[in-house]
This record gives sequence, structure tokens and C-alpha cells, in this order.
Amino acid sequence: MSDKPDSVNNEKYRKSLSSQQYAVTREGGTEPAFTGLYHDDKSPGQYHCVCCKQLLFRSDEKFDSGSGWPSFFQFAPDAQVKEIEDISYGMRRVEVRCNSCDAHLGHVFSDGPPPTGQRYCINSAALTKQEA
Repeated sequence: MSDKPDSVNNEKYRKSLSSQQYAVTREGGTEPAFTGLYHDDKSPGQYHCVCCKQLLFRSDEKFDSGSGWPSFFQFAPDAQVKEIEDISYGMRRVEVRCNSCDAHLGHVFSDGPPPTGQRYCINSAALTKQEA
């Protein structure tokens, strides 16, 4: 992530998130592939930002990309997200963040399925799920 959270929010998130959730959402980290809670979850429900609880994805938009992270072909209607160019690690990627609280969620790639052709590769640690 290029922006660091301010010290007030920083302390709030340190208290409310696990160390892995904090590292992913507030410091731009990535959980190891195939280790996240939701990477192969197939039950119906809605996925929310772990920091601010904003609705991000629905299980209807989830697919198995084989990448080891939860993958979605689009965001839920009215989800507030932003995409930012990421040139870290010698790669050109597009980072995905929650527009409400600026949490790092993951990255988006253009190798997803129809109808969008997008693969939103999202860290499980950035999500919380509400079962349907």
C-alpha cells in the first residue's frame, strides 16, 4: 500500500483486528495461498470488509480460480471500492482497496471468467462473511 493509516485509526485497527488481518488490510500484506478461511468456501452468503463491514462481494460472484485466494468476477452492486496501480515487487498490478476505510483487499487481474473477464483475487483476512 502506498498510503499509511493515520495514528488514530492505526490504533483502532490494531485493537480490533487479528495480527494477520492488520498486516493484510492496513499494511498491504498477503496471506499465503490456500491458507485463507474463504479460499474454497462454497456456502451462500455475503462477504464484507473486515475493517468497516461494508458489503463487497456475494457468493454468486465467487468462482474457483485455482489461485489459492478467494476469487470473484465482480463486486456486489453498490460496493465502494477503488483500484490503484501497484508496481511493487517488480510487477505491474492493480491493487483493490475498500473505498470506505482504505483497507487493502487484494488485486484484480484480467484473466477471469465471463461476464466480466475480471478476477478479483482477495485475501480471506480482509473479509468477514455473513451466511445467507
